[in-house]
Amino acid sequence: EQNQADVSEAKAGRADLIFLIRFRHCCLLRNQRCLLAYLYDRLLRIRALRWEYGSVLPNTVQFHMSADEVEWFNQYKKSLATYMRSVGGEEGLDLTQDIKPPKSLYIEVRCLRDYGEFEIDDGTTVLLKKNSQHFLPRWKCEQLIRQGVLEHIL
Repeated sequence: EQNQADVSEAKAGRADLIFLIRFRHCCLLRNQRCLLAYLYDRLLRIRALRWEYGSVLPNTVQFHMSADEVEWFNQYKKSLATYMRSVGGEEGLDLTQDIKPPKSLYIEVRCLRDYGEFEIDDGTTVLLKKNSQHFLPRWKCEQLIRQGVLEHIL
């Protein structure tokens, strides 16, 4: 507002205000660039959360997000799901499945909390109770490892 008032005075003939107007304008542009860089960084972090936690964010993470950020996360989640369904045939391709290339197809896991029954593709059900250990297919338990239900035993 002060800059606008100084601009109208400079138009009226006060040439000494031009440097002050330019300085304020440069400060405003710098602040705008800083804010845009901050918002872009937050969006990159929110995008990384989708790959880390899956399609459902923990409440502790979601609590620190604004309504617009939650909406952006949901839109990103939907567009990623649409893309994964369109690639890889009938069932689609889950790109979030193997973040790192697997060394073996089966891994040994320990259950960190009671989860209940867990069904594998061959129809076998495994009861996941706290401190129980199982030898399961990597691709079936990776999501549970990210959620903190299972722990990979090395």
